Amino acid sequence: MNFDLTPEQDQLRDAVRALGRKYGHSYFVEKAKSGGHTDELWHEAGRLGYLGVNIPTEYGGGGGGITELALVCEELAATGCPLLLLVVSPAIAATIINKHGTEEQRKKHLPGLADGSQKIVFAITEPDAGSNFHRLATVARRDGDDWLLSGRKIYISGVDEAGHVLVVARTEDASTGKLKPALFIVPTDAPGLEKSKLDMEILSPENQFLLFLDDVRLPADALVGESLDAGLPALFAGLNPERITVAAMGAGTGRYAIEKASDYTSTRKVWGGRSIGSHQGVSHPLAHAAVQVELARLMIHKAATLYDAGRDLEAGISGNMAKYAAGEAAALAVDTAVQALGGAGMTTEYGVATLLGAVRAGRIAPVSREMILNFVAQHVLGQDKSY
Repeated sequence: MNFDLTPEQDQLRDAVRALGRKYGHSYFVEKAKSGGHTDELWHEAGRLGYLGVNIPTEYGGGGGGITELALVCEELAATGCPLLLLVVSPAIAATIINKHGTEEQRKKHLPGLADGSQKIVFAITEPDAGSNFHRLATVARRDGDDWLLSGRKIYISGVDEAGHVLVVARTEDASTGKLKPALFIVPTDAPGLEKSKLDMEILSPENQFLLFLDDVRLPADALVGESLDAGLPALFAGLNPERITVAAMGAGTGRYAIEKASDYTSTRKVWGGRSIGSHQGVSHPLAHAAVQVELARLMIHKAATLYDAGRDLEAGISGNMAKYAAGEAAALAVDTAVQALGGAGMTTEYGVATLLGAVRAGRIAPVSREMILNFVAQHVLGQDKSY
């Protein structure tokens, strides 16, 4: 059992941290409040090779795994720049296309995902089905050699920044007549695809959208994989990387908040010349939050290591646990930091309350804490399925 990063991973971590500090949380907040996007940071991260660390070298990537991408997500978040599209585009879309796409799809999309010139977002959640793919109402039907997609998707991140969206739909299996999942790479400017921005109480430069698909016509090669049989494996291929990188982003955000609070409380003096951090009522909650964040980081490391070793079932359990632990730890860390800073904690200047909405959302999405507990109860504790 080895808890040390390799020299290459150490170098990656330090380099990404330096890039994040170059921009910082004030950049993130300014972009979010102005309605802009973190394009400068994204493109520089792509040029330096950080967005494609998990993409094979033959397609312009770094040839690493989800462990390396998790490091990128965590270190940027630890500098106050938690970029959600790192999870959506390099983690989910690139993994699905690399593992289950056709060779033509890999050649077409992976180089752009690696260098940051292309973004592909992910659309599974629906208004009436959540992320339960058994109840998805978005359907794809054949029309000659083409496909026609119709349905609705909700809480789809970054559609306004992406050239394509990876849509999860259901198709009819001609041999059985049953509906089965399939994934389609859909241009975001395709006729029949409309988007409506959702107003969210989360300070983020990445927007959420409701999508409407009205007989969106796609060529046969928009289907991910060689056949409909690729649909279910492709869908599940993106789930573990999603859980792991979301958890890494949460852990990084928790580290950022604790660092900001620790810097403040170690220098703030109001009672008898001693720092407020010398009082256990201030230091103990911060120390407790730091313990929770570190525990989450250990589970993230375990999940990423298992995933990169090809042990998908074990990675699924650890990935869900990591996502749960990091979501709770990040919310605790940011809330504790706000409390430690007092009134200053609620100001934009000190940069912790600006993350309250994001870490609260981290306990809900991309899978809620309750659904993770259901998963653990069933797959770890052997309990009957509750849903």
